[in-house]
Amino acid sequence: MKLKKVDSNNMFDSIINFPKNIDEALKIAKKFKFKNKYDKIENVVIAGMGGSAIGGDIVSALGEENIDIPLTISRNYTLPNWVSKNSLVICSSFSGNTEETLSCLEDALKKKSQICGVTTGGILKSKLNKLKKDVFITPSGLQPRAALAYSLIPISKILEKLNVLKVGFDIWLDEFLKNINNYQKVYSLESQKNPTYVLAKNIYKKIPIIYAENSTLSVVATRMKGQISENSKMLVYQSNLPELNHNEIVGWENNLSVIDNFAVIWLKDENDHERNKHRQNITENILNEIKIKQFSVRVEGNSFQERFLHMLHFGDWLSYWCAILHKTDPSPVNKIDRLKNSLQSL
Repeated sequence: MKLKKVDSNNMFDSIINFPKNIDEALKIAKKFKFKNKYDKIENVVIAGMGGSAIGGDIVSALGEENIDIPLTISRNYTLPNWVSKNSLVICSSFSGNTEETLSCLEDALKKKSQICGVTTGGILKSKLNKLKKDVFITPSGLQPRAALAYSLIPISKILEKLNVLKVGFDIWLDEFLKNINNYQKVYSLESQKNPTYVLAKNIYKKIPIIYAENSTLSVVATRMKGQISENSKMLVYQSNLPELNHNEIVGWENNLSVIDNFAVIWLKDENDHERNKHRQNITENILNEIKIKQFSVRVEGNSFQERFLHMLHFGDWLSYWCAILHKTDPSPVNKIDRLKNSLQSL
């Protein structure tokens, strides 16, 4: 298939350039300096939506052992009630015009919080500049979901520079950048040798349900769900272990006439809790009894952090190949655009 005929906006390059974007974001971060002082930070809230929020999720997941204060992602119009003058609120919006994030900025100002932002421009940049707040400016020209590096790196570096994140991500980012190109050579091929393409061929006519362990790869599952929704224009759902064993597992009992429409994708890692590894195996066996199609994904890496990023990238390619197999341009998000236009008229 001629990819450019389908992928007219070149999402292929946006995905393959992820390592380059990380490298560029790290270079920008080295030059970033705070103009303001931040004192007695007791908690952190990252306010963002979609691709601008997932970077916060990743920082929270990978920095968990090196962050001693609560860190929350706010995907809403308002901040939690407990936000105060001792809260650091990072407003993250790629476009700078996300209405929920702008609303959170106003809420943070009312609560007299310590505020900074991550954006390419727009209203957010303008407002923060007028308020003389710190703004980490990132390059524009990408789809927000393809600009993951420009969310992940700025947020992590802001927290590192403020000593909220005690140990930075540089070591394992270097490892990821060193090794990912070898995998990209395979993931970018429309070939049976490419595991992302093979999995896409198995699921693109199904409704995927992604299962992962809550403390390891649940954020990756969230990202994968979003990428398949936006790039592939497919319904996809996600649940986590062990919670799904306390409710969702029972749902695989009735309505079996539609069971062939679903496919379960298990995201697995050696760092999964031992009890959850048993839960994975037992749940797979239970689902095998109703003949639901199941697929397991594991990736290589020298550390959990490297494997985490590798799995994220695997999911991006999976969503790309699902789109191509559907002969659907991965880039446009017409229903989101229509929704935003309708909201603007209200």
